[in-house]
Amino acid sequence: MLARATRFAATPPPRDLLRDVCVVNLFFEASTRTYTSFALAEQRVGADIVALPPGSSSLGKGETIADTALTLAAMGVRVIVTRHPESGFPYRLAESFEGHVINAGDGRHAHPTQALLDLLTLQKEFGEIAGVRVALVGDILHSRVARSNVIGLRALGADITLVGPQTLLPDAMARDGVRIARDLDAVLPHVDALMLLRIQHERIAPGVLPSLDDYARNYRLDARRLALLGRNAIVMHPGPYARGIELTEDVFAYPGWRYAQQVAHGVFVRMAVLDFLVNASTRDANPA
Repeated sequence: MLARATRFAATPPPRDLLRDVCVVNLFFEASTRTYTSFALAEQRVGADIVALPPGSSSLGKGETIADTALTLAAMGVRVIVTRHPESGFPYRLAESFEGHVINAGDGRHAHPTQALLDLLTLQKEFGEIAGVRVALVGDILHSRVARSNVIGLRALGADITLVGPQTLLPDAMARDGVRIARDLDAVLPHVDALMLLRIQHERIAPGVLPSLDDYARNYRLDARRLALLGRNAIVMHPGPYARGIELTEDVFAYPGWRYAQQVAHGVFVRMAVLDFLVNASTRDANPA
């Protein structure tokens, strides 16, 4: 998939890869980057696009997920891109839908295409991901981005450290190839890539979140901590970021700040996902 996205970034593909293919964007949570990125990707591969805001669907009237899937399939929809606060929603939708369902984020469970664009960013930076030392910092427990990234990074052989307070990063999240650290300052000199994560206020139970002052004091990336990074280390963030809590303005002037590159890569990754799902089985004997 990364090779396919890289080809699309280098040479724009024909704009009819998904000609006459109807894609519905069904987002039940607010989104700027992911929604716009998917919409642009769909346009660039020539799909017919339907935006279906939650208030426009009949799920609020008692229609089941299965009913929605049947209705959309009967209208000729072949791909549904969905984001939902409930973990597992895309998979339940896929059980009743004859086409393809793309998970654009479900609860605190997974965000696969975000992980792919992050992996592409790392690959572009370091050539290969095996052996790259990556630290994910912040609210790991509630982060679907962290979960999907850990899966991808482990599969490609990265060295992974998770950093955060006990309440947002339980010891139980350690596993083979994934270590846990509490002291960010001690980790910074030894990483190639630092990925900051947003505190998921909307998913955190009362009493779990430490005070924001304490969090910022221990885990915010600022000028002092930037100076602890190696000269070629990069900093990433899936967005949106909270100034003053996860980072300070100093980060935006850091030469290794890669947020914009991540966002740009998201369009190519999502083009690749759409093309792969719709066309790969008939066009590629061995898809990239």
